Amino acid sequence: MIAHNLGYPRIGNGRELKKACENYWSGTISYDQLIQTGSEIRIKNLELQKRAGLDLIPSNDFSFYDHVLDTSMMVGAIPERYSNLKKNSKQGELDLYFAMARGYQKDDGDITAMEMTKWFDTNYHYIVPEFEQNQRFELWSTKVIDEFIDAKRQGINTKPVLVGPVSYLLMGKEKGSRNKLDLLQNLLPVYFEVLTILSENGAQWIQMDEPFLAMDLDLKEKNAFIAAYNEIRSRFPQLKILIATYFEGLRDNTQMAVNLPVNAIHIDLVRYPEQLDAVLSLIPDNLILSLGVVDGRNIWKNDYENSLKLIKKAVGKIGEKRIMVSASCSLLHSPCDLDLETNDKTLPKQIKDWLSFAKQKIHEVVILKRLSSGEIPDEILHQKLSENKKSVADRKTSQLIHNESVKKRFESLAEIEGLKRSPYPVRKQKQQKKLNLPSFPTTTIGSFPQTSEVRSWRAKLKRGELTYSGYSELIKHEIESVIRWQEDVGLDVLVHGEFERNDMVEYFGEMLDGFVFTKNGWVQSYGSRCVKPPVIFGDIQRINPMTVEWIKYAQSLTSKPVKGMLTGPVTILQWSFVRDDQPLSETCLQIALSIRDEVLDLEKAGVSIIQIDEPAIREGLPLRKNDWNSYLEWAVKAFRISYSGIKDETQIHTHMCYSEFHDIIQNITALDADVITIECSRSQMELLDVFADYKYPNDIGPGLYDIHSPRVPSDEEMIGLLKKAVVVIPKENIWVNPDCGLKTRNWEETKAAISEMVRAARAIREFASVNSEAIVH
Repeated sequence: MIAHNLGYPRIGNGRELKKACENYWSGTISYDQLIQTGSEIRIKNLELQKRAGLDLIPSNDFSFYDHVLDTSMMVGAIPERYSNLKKNSKQGELDLYFAMARGYQKDDGDITAMEMTKWFDTNYHYIVPEFEQNQRFELWSTKVIDEFIDAKRQGINTKPVLVGPVSYLLMGKEKGSRNKLDLLQNLLPVYFEVLTILSENGAQWIQMDEPFLAMDLDLKEKNAFIAAYNEIRSRFPQLKILIATYFEGLRDNTQMAVNLPVNAIHIDLVRYPEQLDAVLSLIPDNLILSLGVVDGRNIWKNDYENSLKLIKKAVGKIGEKRIMVSASCSLLHSPCDLDLETNDKTLPKQIKDWLSFAKQKIHEVVILKRLSSGEIPDEILHQKLSENKKSVADRKTSQLIHNESVKKRFESLAEIEGLKRSPYPVRKQKQQKKLNLPSFPTTTIGSFPQTSEVRSWRAKLKRGELTYSGYSELIKHEIESVIRWQEDVGLDVLVHGEFERNDMVEYFGEMLDGFVFTKNGWVQSYGSRCVKPPVIFGDIQRINPMTVEWIKYAQSLTSKPVKGMLTGPVTILQWSFVRDDQPLSETCLQIALSIRDEVLDLEKAGVSIIQIDEPAIREGLPLRKNDWNSYLEWAVKAFRISYSGIKDETQIHTHMCYSEFHDIIQNITALDADVITIECSRSQMELLDVFADYKYPNDIGPGLYDIHSPRVPSDEEMIGLLKKAVVVIPKENIWVNPDCGLKTRNWEETKAAISEMVRAARAIREFASVNSEAIVH
């Protein structure tokens, strides 16, 4: 039996990679220093996994930004607009790499970033590959080879991890009408070249990540998998190929997948344990089965007894020698090390005992292998099993988890759902009368830059070095400053800036019962952006108002409307580590009721516009279409409950970013938000097409510039995007805004970009009034 890992967190225990990348981008450290930091993280990760006792350790799971972008670099899928950088980049491929991820704006060029979207149903974002119609590929970056050789120098013959060729093509975007999979024969020779070099350097196992095998596939897509792996096997009979699937079950793809000519296939038994029986009934005699029994995406301690049942079932069917044990997916989605959590106030010892982070999950995999591999358990192994049983039982029976008042409140759900607002046209008329906004009203998504000084105030408050009254005065000063600036620049709907918030989910979790928090539980969201998801361990309720004090103060400073800013129930659910002992829908509805309490309090305080952000609603969609309806039913229900009971005059906004809406536009409409703001800049307004085709009835704010890039677009660029928008969306339904919050940007970039955006709005108002007939036709 083999214990292995599909991938390890790349950020470092102290977010060393984030800090190094951001320092490199700002010019405060050198290229060599950045490379050194990356090397140190990789070596530490390898040594940790070796000491834990893994039989197969991955390489090429490290990335300076994103592993899909790494693959694009490997195969030379570099869009034409970067051709000059490709030739002239001072630091070779790394500066080009960062330009593709973040955009580039210097004296010698102004280049937009590549598109970014969610990695299946996670909060990780990947850089979307771009393909020309007749795309040619070449081996351009040797990173996977270099990191394999580096690991070998450390005495570890690793299992190199590659994004599989079929999944790579399927997650890309092609310009032109051809099917992306028609590029497979152009792409495979690069994979052959990489595999040849790896084999020549001593690689024995290769992990090919093919998560699309757990998706709905048509016949062409299934045939692409068969063709690709037939060719790989025929050329590399000596290599042991492991195909890794995760986030879902193989389901109707099972027979095709288990008969691919590879040595092993990995299945996710955390997300879809039901698939084990089907796989065991169809598995050929020569295929090794990798069992993902440790949860790679959540932080709960593994239940050894439950995992051992699954492993023993497989062993009983195909024998111990054909079994591999692993986490369900890459540990990229887990925090690094639970041992770093030493604050009993934010993470009580009892709850900490229920948790497991990446380092601990590696040990769980090794222990499960030892417990199920036929060796006689020693005293230490017996003790580990006994401790695990005690911990799992303690969580199941703990009084901390259940709150009867929360459960009783569910009895009033039907009554709350029955509180309906008037149809949108009626509401819009009432809202316009109250708000008196111009055409193409301007606003931002909510947050403004958080300087190191602002962050230091929160840290001092937590350490007791600053009183709450002193902290409050400092935050109020920031709010007043940003309100005055927004008035001066000419924005129509203002925000208070969210200076008091550490994170759009953690901030609310800190004021809701049922949450606990970590100090170092960071996971990568995209690039250098890391988030620290709160832990939902029990029933959820709001005790006191969470935002009213700050929004009410901001509104007192101006006659312009100030938005109340809240995070929606689905996003709080998706961006937390969620309890797994009850249905997600029940937890989400508990959050929705808590947000509703806040919405009603904001309305009572005189707030006329309330934004309930739901950037994760598309992300939470199940990967298989047959499962969509159930999820969408409770997700839409939760959002509508969160504002149920408000007046027609109160305008509800929501924000969604980096999502494809084509398949769920009816459900987006069912949310019935008065205004929806979406990411559109990286796609050059392509995302608006679905809203136009469907004739979306409510207002839309298409994001005009990419806040994840440091470049500042000109007003001409944004006017061009708005002109595209007014062709497909009625001009009276369009808002003007960035594509996301501005927390991660600096003030210089923000002020420049917002000023350009306001100028663009004024220009489009004039354009629309002069060209209204042309726009209609």
